[in-house]
Amino acid sequence: MRITGGKLKGRRLSALKGMNIRPTSDMVKEAIFNLLGQDLTGMTVLDLFAGTGALGIESLSRGASKAVFVDNSRQSIRLIRKNLELLGLDPSGIVLNRDLKRGMPAESSLIQGGFDLVFLDPPYSKGLALVALKKLAGTDILSPKGIVVTESLKEDELPERSGRLRMFDNRLYGTTKINIYHYEDF
Repeated sequence: MRITGGKLKGRRLSALKGMNIRPTSDMVKEAIFNLLGQDLTGMTVLDLFAGTGALGIESLSRGASKAVFVDNSRQSIRLIRKNLELLGLDPSGIVLNRDLKRGMPAESSLIQGGFDLVFLDPPYSKGLALVALKKLAGTDILSPKGIVVTESLKEDELPERSGRLRMFDNRLYGTTKINIYHYEDF
């Protein structure tokens, strides 16, 4: 697992063998950032179900000013902190241990001002993508131009709209489906 773009392109991330983590493949990561754009300068990023932290770390490499990583696995939390430290990104990364099945961390003082980009990559085959998307759409943690990227199995059906989120694009990469939602401020 490596960083595919930005100032840290080519650097490897630590991963734990045997963990129940399904990191986003390098091919899918590259495809996501080809859709989003290569330069994320100044953006604030929220990486939900962060696992290894690869998507948020990739965003920091591409210029994001801050990334908040949320996962409920203590092993994942330790791994994300290790990767941030290894790459010298720990000042730009905030790591929260939270079970997202209980809701979004909107009440945390660390989540203020709205996120420009949110990655939503829950464990597959558990129906969490739809639940988390609905919960995310019901919060005020997105900036007015916020973008949400979901990663799921290609069979998973996600709605065209969820609250103020409207699907802008979707792509298939093998068994993985990527949906990109834009926040609409009515």
